[in-house]
Amino acid sequence: MGRQIDRRGLMAAAAIAAGALAMAGLGSAPVLAADSIKIGATAAKTGPLAGGTAVTHWPNIQLWVHDVNAKGGIQVGDTKMPVELVEYDDRTSNEEAVKNVQRLATVDEVDFIIPPYGTGINLAVAPLLARHGYPQIAVTAVTDKGDEFAARWPNTFWTLGTSTAFASSVADVLSQMRDAGTIGSKVALVNVADAFGIELANAGRAALEAAKFDIVYDSSYPLGTQDLAPVINGAKAAEPDAFVAFSYPPDTFALTEQARISDFAPKAFYVGVATAFPAYAGKFGAAAEGVLGAGGVNAGTDAMKAYRARHKEVTGQEADYWASPVMYASLQILEQAIERAGTLDRAKVIEQLKNGSFDTVMGTMTFDGNVNRKFWTVGQWRDGVFHGVASTGMEGEMAPVAKEGWE
Repeated sequence: MGRQIDRRGLMAAAAIAAGALAMAGLGSAPVLAADSIKIGATAAKTGPLAGGTAVTHWPNIQLWVHDVNAKGGIQVGDTKMPVELVEYDDRTSNEEAVKNVQRLATVDEVDFIIPPYGTGINLAVAPLLARHGYPQIAVTAVTDKGDEFAARWPNTFWTLGTSTAFASSVADVLSQMRDAGTIGSKVALVNVADAFGIELANAGRAALEAAKFDIVYDSSYPLGTQDLAPVINGAKAAEPDAFVAFSYPPDTFALTEQARISDFAPKAFYVGVATAFPAYAGKFGAAAEGVLGAGGVNAGTDAMKAYRARHKEVTGQEADYWASPVMYASLQILEQAIERAGTLDRAKVIEQLKNGSFDTVMGTMTFDGNVNRKFWTVGQWRDGVFHGVASTGMEGEMAPVAKEGWE
């Protein structure tokens, strides 16, 4: 993709529609001052992950650029510097993402790069970002190897959580429901066969077995699979008490739809990325009630309410109830690190990231060995809100309840 820079006053942003992944200009505007901060971004606008980026990734970049430039820019020493955005489509391709990062670093010569969407793609670009000295605050990447990666690439920071924590929390939530007499011990486990899904399934399998659950169905499917009827029908035939899918957005929707069609309605139904999307409740309506999924938020805090209202006002769409606020928080963290460094020197900004405490829409965030240790792990749709029901130390957890069918 070619370079796309849209300038509106001091703002560089793009309006992103949930169903249209091409970026639309926001109007004519004067050229930004020469002392702007050039920010690069690469993520899917096409391909299997584009649906997720259109909800979680691009709108929060748009919102952050808007918020920064509305107040005159980022304070760098004695100068307020507006943000200029350069963005590319990685087409849900590791190879394309690597090309984009190389171009951002060597042709566009951007000051900072916002990491891409997806665990596998973040790992693909990590060596190149490290080589060029860019901080990589990865959001949409769930991995148990955050500590290992941080040691290998000291410029990387991991915000969203670990596979073991997510998988263990699923087992913990199911254990709570079993102890309450809501479900039995039979579980169907499925996953998308990429880095994200494989790692989570491995951790989930171990956690479920340790919790004395009987995995009666265990299957995976390739990224981009459109027909998931065989997966759901296979799971239904095993007659599980709980269904767990470590899935990406397209399959999260497809698995749910197929479960409804097949009348597969276990008391615990968990699907992965995109369960927290407003579009999930929008598509399934009352049928979404009681569905468990990855992530969650404490929707009752003043900061979260203000963020969600501003997100809607600026982008024209609702934020999701998991990675959206973490994505915005990661950009707040970058902004605060730049201001504290008082320079665009990336090495000095990285030092601030390593040692600082940051005020964000998620509350105070810090990195322990370049890894965020406090995050939401499991949420559940309740009365139109995806509430957090499990976490690694967040406030506001709700107790899980049984799902009562699809109607």
